[in-house]
Amino acid sequence: MDKTFSQWKKQCVNKLDQSKKGSVDQDITHVVSLLNSREEFFTTSSCSGRTILIDGGPEGSGVQKQNRTWLFVSHQQCTPDDLRSCLEKSTGDAVLKFEPFVLHVQCRRLEDAQLMHSVAINSGFRNSGLTVGKAGKIITAVRSTHGLEVPLTHEGKLLVGHEYLNFLTQTANQKMEENLRRINRFYQNLQSALMTEQLQKLQLPDPPSSQEPQHPPNRLETEKDEKNKTSVYKRRRKRQHQTDCCHGDGSSSVEEPDVCLDLLT
Repeated sequence: MDKTFSQWKKQCVNKLDQSKKGSVDQDITHVVSLLNSREEFFTTSSCSGRTILIDGGPEGSGVQKQNRTWLFVSHQQCTPDDLRSCLEKSTGDAVLKFEPFVLHVQCRRLEDAQLMHSVAINSGFRNSGLTVGKAGKIITAVRSTHGLEVPLTHEGKLLVGHEYLNFLTQTANQKMEENLRRINRFYQNLQSALMTEQLQKLQLPDPPSSQEPQHPPNRLETEKDEKNKTSVYKRRRKRQHQTDCCHGDGSSSVEEPDVCLDLLT
């Protein structure tokens, strides 16, 4: 599996970017770079978040859906004039959308995917998910639910006034601000989680709790013990010597009559 994952990563990182823009969005380059620098992850697709105007047939029309025209797209905040000038080009049903940050990450192990999913949820991306696809591919999708979708024209005719268009622009910009805050929070939480995981791998196992820590002997206590042992030994020798003299069997070669006489009197 490790060899296969490495091959998948190499192929994905080296292939051409198939998105309309052709490159990673500026506001998430640090996130993508961090993930791709790790051996257990690589990104397969991403978008930092965008405000778009799409013109075409009704959403339910399958044929028209394939030929929808992008009137406007921005990964930054926009102005009402940006939208108004683009809506003038509408010939069908134009829809204003705000699409929040989305990121798809392929993970080496299920534990890696679970870590990524946890970081996403804690960072405010409540719609994130984890799937195991074909050939054992483990994908974590980081996404949010604070989107926006509002129809603005029908058959090229504007359906809303300037005041409402101003309100929609302000709402889309607020969502973009919140989106960037979540991206930064996700990046910080991801850094912290990866650092914690690395430290845990480097940490040595703790000694068994049944073993008491060994301390070096105290020199003063050792000397005191030796003196006590010597004193006890001398007292025992003295008592033994007295016992042999007074109650001995006559085999001792040492004679101490004075001591014996004193004891008998």
